[in-house]
Amino acid sequence: MNFFKSKPKTPYELARNLKESIQKLDGPEKRKATEDISKILVAIKTMLYGDSENDPVPETVAQLAQEVYSNNLLQLLVDNIAKFEFEAKKDVAQIFNNLLRRHIGSRSPTVEYLCTRDQILFTLIHGYENQEIALNCGMILRECLRHEVLTKIVLNSQQVYKFFDYVEMNTFDIASDAFATFKEILSRHKTLVAEFLERNYDTFFEKYTQLLQSTNYVTKRQSLKLLGEILLDRANFTVMTRYIANADNLKLMMNLLKDRSRNIQFEAFHVFKVFVANPNKNKPVLDILSKNQDKLISFLSTFHNDRNEDEQFNDEKAFLLKQIQDL
Repeated sequence: MNFFKSKPKTPYELARNLKESIQKLDGPEKRKATEDISKILVAIKTMLYGDSENDPVPETVAQLAQEVYSNNLLQLLVDNIAKFEFEAKKDVAQIFNNLLRRHIGSRSPTVEYLCTRDQILFTLIHGYENQEIALNCGMILRECLRHEVLTKIVLNSQQVYKFFDYVEMNTFDIASDAFATFKEILSRHKTLVAEFLERNYDTFFEKYTQLLQSTNYVTKRQSLKLLGEILLDRANFTVMTRYIANADNLKLMMNLLKDRSRNIQFEAFHVFKVFVANPNKNKPVLDILSKNQDKLISFLSTFHNDRNEDEQFNDEKAFLLKQIQDL
């Protein structure tokens, strides 16, 4: 028996020690504080997840969560995560996400806590501006966005528009991660998103059009694919109706059908088909389609003819050709 084995720290001690160590990060004991933070985070993670020998103890986890809230540790962690060691940054994301998934009956205590501390969400969003923590913050953000009340906070703030810049960042990994989060915001909670898009239609689509014209191939393709998904979602019927009534949007899709990239052409086709299939086309849209009728028939007749095995695509293309011929 090892009489010298140290006694595990209590949730109260871990929370207090973590807070004290974070407060020393800008002082002369910075190096020791950083090392201590890493050790404390490992101990907290073990308390939450268990280890190879022990499962987590629900009562201890509940005590720990309460100490995290009362010491404002979630805000302290996201405010200072850039100063932590590499593994500690990952531990912060795992600890945060474990607490987010906690349930007491039908309640989610951490979600309720974050509803009263929206600055934590905004700090996470701003994390995309620091490439050392962007992916860690993105991982936490997407877990937050699984909860409608937290997505609502983001959509009701101006912070959501920051994603239009983040998805255009030069660092591929960060831009892709930001797009994954952006897609989560715009896809998961259908009714909430539909209300947001209807309320902010002009501002949102003015910015979104810029993404569709991006010089960044990945941004352009992902934005076009997401646009198709948004327009074809039943919850967004009002938004779709407004979008396909705009002749400029139709012109943009017709130009993208001729893009150098076959993948972008294909994604543009899925948006273009919504304009053509609309039985209630307005005069400006009808005029453009009628004026370009012969060119469109010629173009679509040979458009991606090598997709022989894609039955759905070929059926849709045949339908569009008939619609255009019947104008």
